[in-house]
Amino acid sequence: MSHPVTEFLLQRNSFARLTSPAPEGELLDTLFQTALRAPDHAMLRPWRYLVIEGDALKRLGDLFASSALNADPDLSPAQQEKCRKMPTRAPMIIVAIASTQENPKVPEIEQIVSVGVGVGYLLVALQAEGFGGMWRTGPLAYNPEVKKGLGLTAEEHIAGFLYVGTPEGKPKAVPTHDVNTYVKKWN
Repeated sequence: MSHPVTEFLLQRNSFARLTSPAPEGELLDTLFQTALRAPDHAMLRPWRYLVIEGDALKRLGDLFASSALNADPDLSPAQQEKCRKMPTRAPMIIVAIASTQENPKVPEIEQIVSVGVGVGYLLVALQAEGFGGMWRTGPLAYNPEVKKGLGLTAEEHIAGFLYVGTPEGKPKAVPTHDVNTYVKKWN
C-alpha cells in the first residue's frame, strides 16, 4: 500500500468550475509557503506571485480584452467579451511570475522550471485544504501588453494564471496512465 501522500497525489485534479470562497489570510500564506519550497538551484528565488480578486478581476478582464484586441485588430466583439470574462471563472487568480536572474551556474530554464514546480506544489496544497485550482496560460500569458499591465519587467515571464476557489460540481475523472508509455530505462 502506498503512503497517503502518494495516494493523494494520484488524485490531483484540475477544477474548471470554481466558486467562492477562495483561501485567505493565514491559510493563503501557508499555501504560498508550499510554493516557496520548490527546488531552487543557488537559492535565487526566481518567482513572485500576484493575487487578483474582487474588483481587480474585472480590471484584469479589461486588460485581457484590450491586449487581445491590440494584438489582433480583427478580434470580434464576442471574442473580446470572452477575454473580458475569463477572470470571472474563479474568485481568485494567482499570477505566477518567473522573475529570472542572470547567473553563470543557473540557466534561465532551470529558474522557470522552479517556478513551475512551485505552482504544482500550490495546486496540490490547495486541493489538500479543500480548494481547487486550474493552471491556465494561452496567448494572453505571453502578451507583452498584459505583462506590462501587470507590472512585470521585460525580463519576467508569466508562468501561468492559477484560477483558485472552491470546486463546484463533480470533478472530471482522473485518468490512469501506462507508465511504460512515458518511462524507459537507459542502459
